[in-house]
Amino acid sequence: MKRIASMTAALLLIGSSAVAQTTVVLPGEVRTYVMEQNTPSIAYEGEIVVGQPIPETVEIHTIPDQPDFAYAIVNDKRVVVNPKTHTVVEVLQ
Repeated sequence: MKRIASMTAALLLIGSSAVAQTTVVLPGEVRTYVMEQNTPSIAYEGEIVVGQPIPETVEIHTIPDQPDFAYAIVNDKRVVVNPKTHTVVEVLQ
């Protein structure tokens, strides 16, 4: 019984550290820049999910002085992505 409790605790710790690694703190200047852009929206039938990539066919736009972030406007939502992987970092409201 003690062994099962130890294994459960270890799994919980591993799971929580994996979640912590996926959290990205978006710099305020990135948020401001993306919200100010007047870029046309792209229609996309799929769902936009944080942590999941958007298709390579969706055009992303660079953000000056922010090489770790890019953005797209998809289905009228402003989406911040990792420009190397196209992974959604945050959907801005």
